[in-house]
Parts: sequence; structure tokens; C-alpha cells
Amino acid sequence: MNDKPTPEPLELTLVRDHTVYACVMGSRAFGLATAASDTDRRGVYLAPTPLYWRFEKPPTHVEGPRDEEFSWELERFCELALRANPNILECLHSPLVEELTPVGEELLALREAFLSRRAHTTFSRYAATQRGKLLADLRNQGAPRWKHAMHLLRLLLSCRDLLRTGRLVIDAGPHRDRLLAVRRGEFTWDEVDAWMTRLVEETESALTTTPLPEDPDLPRVADFLLRSRRASALGRG
Repeated sequence: MNDKPTPEPLELTLVRDHTVYACVMGSRAFGLATAASDTDRRGVYLAPTPLYWRFEKPPTHVEGPRDEEFSWELERFCELALRANPNILECLHSPLVEELTPVGEELLALREAFLSRRAHTTFSRYAATQRGKLLADLRNQGAPRWKHAMHLLRLLLSCRDLLRTGRLVIDAGPHRDRLLAVRRGEFTWDEVDAWMTRLVEETESALTTTPLPEDPDLPRVADFLLRSRRASALGRG
């Protein structure tokens, strides 16, 4: 009889033992949670450098192990952040941090290095896709999914203010009551659509005077990643 224990899946080990930053996202981070809201967790793990010396490389992302949990390997996370992926950039600005190591602290200290005018393109493209889905729901079902409409409005507000100020703030703040009213279906689609149109126009106007740089600070991020990898290889991370 072979009593040798089954090896633990690498994915579980990476999330459990090598997470450098973990936070709560979704409605709870946006200040829009209700009693029915899920807890969406996002994280970043630093795969030990020796794992890259094998033919089989560690995964770039892991789903789970808990429900509504998703994590990225540090390099993949930085790559997506440099591309101004909206979901990734917002992860860096969550007010609900659950785990933070020294490497994670340095990652958060780099938040501004990832911000650039590229955000206008990525946020706008994502918003246009989501708006198209809402219009499809309107045609096919007679009404949009109001929860999705609320989150799209919040994203548009966040993008507009990012371009205006150079700072990304994900909390809905003073717009909370109105956004929750949208979620409850208390506005007509025409009213919601008009608000979206106005936000798009204000975002385009903000682009002309934005303090954001043209591109993210790639050398600064690359230096951080290299030092993190080196420290891991030397058993210091």
C-alpha cells in the first residue's frame, strides 16, 4: 500500500504561501455594496524564481481557492497594469486590503507609475463594450441589467476624474445614492443613457488637459520586478 500523501496543487501553494498583495474588489470596494453583494477577492502572488528554471513554468493566474477569488502572478499583473487594464489598475486602489507583504507595499507604492493616458483608451473601450451589452439587453429583454448599468456609470465617473486629476479613485463617494437608485431601476433607460453620454463627453474634454503622462513608467516597474525576482532567487523573498 502506498501511503505517500498526494502533493498539494501548485496553484494552492502559490496563493496560500506566496501572495504579496490581496484585496477585496467589486461593490464592497466601490462603496456600493448591498446585503446581497458577494465578496470579490483579488490577489497578486510572487512565484518563487526557481520555478522558472523548469520547462513547465508557474501559472500566470489562479482562480480560487475560495469562491469569487482570482490572483495573478506579479509579472503578469504588472504587464496588464502597464497596459492600463481597468480591472488591474482598480485593484491597486482598493481601500480594502487583506494581505500585504513588503513586496506588496512596494507594488502599491508604484501605483502612479502605472497610470498614463493609455487609461483613456482602455477604459473607454471597455465602457463601449459594456454599453453595447446593455443596449442588447434592452432590445432583447426590454430592459437593461440595472446592476451592470450602475457599474458602468461608476467606471465612467472614475475614468473622467482620473483624466481630470491624474488620480484613480474607485470609491463611488458622493454618487453612491444616485448609482444605487440606478441599480434599483428608479431611472428610465433614457435618463441613464443620457448620463453615460455626458460622462463620455466630459472624459473626452478632460483628455485635452489631463496631467497624466503619455506612457507609464516602464523602467521603474521593470526595476521593481527584477529586484523582486532576484531576491526570490536568493531566498530573500
